[in-house]
Amino acid sequence: MAKLSQLPLSGVNVIDFGQYIAGPAVAMILGDLGATVIHIDPPAGPLWDSPANAVLNRNKQCLRLDLKSSEGLQQARQLIAKADIVVENFRPGVMKNLGLDFTELRHERPQLITLSIPGFASNDELRSQWRATEAIIASASGVFTDMGQNRVLMGINPSFSPLPLASAYGTMLAVSAVVLALQARQRTGLGDEIEVPLAAAVMEGLSYNSIKIDGYPARYKTLREKEIERRRAENLPMNLSYEDLQEYLDPFYRTYECADGRKFYAVCPSHRSHAKRCLQAMGLYDEMLAAGLSKVDDPYLPFDQWEGDASLGVYPLPENWAKRISARMKEVFLTKTAAQWEKIFGEGQFPGAPHRSTQEWLHDEHANTAGLVVDVVDHQYGRMKQPGAIAWLEDSSELMLSPLSRREVSVEEALATLSESTLEMLPVAVQSSSKGWLEGVKILDLTNVIAGPHSTSFLGRFGAEVIKLDPTTPNYDPWNTVVFGMSSARGKQSILVDLNQEEGREVFNRLVKSVDVIVMNAPDRQLGPLGLDEVTLKAVNPEVIFCQLDCFGGPRRGPRTDYLGYDDLIQATTGIMLRFGGGMQTPEEHAHVGTIDVMCGFAAALGIATALYQKSRIGKVGRARTSLAALGSLVQIPFCFDYAGRAPFDEPAGRDAMGYSDLSRFYRTADGWIYLDASDVELNALESVQGLQGLHTATDYAQFLKAALITSEGETWQTRFQDAGIAAAVPDNIDSLRQRYSRPADNHPGTDNGSYSFSVYANHPSGRCVTQLDPFAIRPRHAVIRSLAPAEKFGASTRSVIAKLGYSDSQIDALMACRAVREGWSQEYLPS
Repeated sequence: MAKLSQLPLSGVNVIDFGQYIAGPAVAMILGDLGATVIHIDPPAGPLWDSPANAVLNRNKQCLRLDLKSSEGLQQARQLIAKADIVVENFRPGVMKNLGLDFTELRHERPQLITLSIPGFASNDELRSQWRATEAIIASASGVFTDMGQNRVLMGINPSFSPLPLASAYGTMLAVSAVVLALQARQRTGLGDEIEVPLAAAVMEGLSYNSIKIDGYPARYKTLREKEIERRRAENLPMNLSYEDLQEYLDPFYRTYECADGRKFYAVCPSHRSHAKRCLQAMGLYDEMLAAGLSKVDDPYLPFDQWEGDASLGVYPLPENWAKRISARMKEVFLTKTAAQWEKIFGEGQFPGAPHRSTQEWLHDEHANTAGLVVDVVDHQYGRMKQPGAIAWLEDSSELMLSPLSRREVSVEEALATLSESTLEMLPVAVQSSSKGWLEGVKILDLTNVIAGPHSTSFLGRFGAEVIKLDPTTPNYDPWNTVVFGMSSARGKQSILVDLNQEEGREVFNRLVKSVDVIVMNAPDRQLGPLGLDEVTLKAVNPEVIFCQLDCFGGPRRGPRTDYLGYDDLIQATTGIMLRFGGGMQTPEEHAHVGTIDVMCGFAAALGIATALYQKSRIGKVGRARTSLAALGSLVQIPFCFDYAGRAPFDEPAGRDAMGYSDLSRFYRTADGWIYLDASDVELNALESVQGLQGLHTATDYAQFLKAALITSEGETWQTRFQDAGIAAAVPDNIDSLRQRYSRPADNHPGTDNGSYSFSVYANHPSGRCVTQLDPFAIRPRHAVIRSLAPAEKFGASTRSVIAKLGYSDSQIDALMACRAVREGWSQEYLPS
């Protein structure tokens, strides 16, 4: 126990009323970080009967209470009286109706932090009281509709996915919010009452899909997008086969077959060096140059000023070059095994990985060596392979590698355990607050692509000042920096500095001295040569907190720790693509941009919040870590475990999957589709629905429901089912949601607008009209959520930021003249 006291959340007491995924997962992560967690089930046990509960309730003491009885309610109140954090994930009003009113509890103890994770927002007049299962939230939020360009072209719409995206995004938003509130409480003495609706959370996870840029330049449209537009314009069917679809993919962003029959995913389209390194390693670089492939020195010029029609490191390639390069790469990939290619890509510092199944990932050498997968001896299932930590502090990460089994305790034992924690001496709480949880915190962002930049933009909504530093010559193409940055650079000041020049390094060092947190996303191997390793930067500012994100990193080093990678590689290597595509012969990228990236950004925010809490509590400066690989397991948590005697890994998979069972799947209606999410125990309730009489006597539920549901419109069935307390939803789409829930930008974060909220920036700095999702999923009662300013042009704040560091106008001019700093990469915000 003495060693566990070194974990950063040691001494924090958590009462977990959660069921299913999101609530228990939040408490699991808090427990992994050292919190004492008491998990409470209803008298009959967990509402979800799944081995995943062994994962979700590890490190917890579990008991059963009847909150509908006066004794059970009194016992719950006794437990809460000793808590710092209380977690629940029921429909709005359920806990209050049971006698546990969070507002009242916090009035009695203002230092208490409460977290509610409903399916839909409490201020969503239409849906707040719906039966909000995972599939229903996904259906209502557009997750299953227009699910990526691949499925649209194949005519699979709606398209089912078994990944619990809403719960996974909601988990990471909610747990980061709780710890941000916890660290703020150290200064204010005030807790908070927080709501994180899962529908809003999944929208934030899809923020890169939901953006609409008027006049989007044609140079950024993929071959798939162009084909979709062509077919729609000519009223042609979307009916591409899986095999034909592959020829619409960029050569550096697709799957190839290797000599051993295993498929390999290459992802290196946008970096100025990765595609070149790839072709060189495959012996194709000189061949392509000889064939006329151009190299554009400045891809930030307007396309009509380019010297050729294509360039390595610029996505997407035009059709002629995409087909030529893909054809040759297919031939070369067949000359080596997937394992051989993995080493060539990894050691050569360009991203690629073999496709693996989830079961293979759980037993993978790197995953287990690095602590991304851990062994837990569960009291029911014995030794289990389970996902490892989601985020960790380096100096205590070793303590997180041996989680304890969940165990049953009595109320008396739970109260005794909670009493072991010493009550924190906090400032006297002031009920009114007009500040965010990170007010006064200054962050230096050295990240790129999605996960890292998203983490710091996310922190900006809580009041942090974020300075985004990029090189004077960009490493990535405009699609990767500017298009992605329109989402991930919101609320930041942008500065361009050349760290290879002495003058630029001095600017950088002054910045390092001025900030509280530095965020980087790169493996250790890359940081040392850049002078961005911890030792070098600690010498400049010993008090700064570091947060490092990478692709394959874990609490320990493993064989692939230093390999480069993106979201897509983790989808490939953890089994997501095999699950979505249906097997090794037909792996498919899970459709949404940033499926794992965005979650990893939230995990980095959790790491930073944890480090800030530890520093404020005991003065210790820690280094926060997370990785895409850690989050690849979280998004598969309903089936990411293995043990002797486990049922087969046969969860729904592939393009033909319509749902989980005959009672939980998509059905056609008179005007479209509906997702029905019921179970065998609800047959009587289903029988009571108008039009479904006789269901219980049917020999084939699917055939009965197909015949019945086609007779009326989806909205009619949705109302009938929800009125009967049965989960069902007509699949919506993001275009429709954006049209219905958009308003002119008004400097408000959207937290008052229900489950969906967008802002239209008619005067966006890009010069285009841009519609974006609001920063609205986290809703504290007291702390302020800031509306994020639109992403400024890269380099726009260079002069003003440097001036604040003490440079005079003439000194700044001199820095500009020698190009140690710059005010932009291009004339246009979004190069045309």
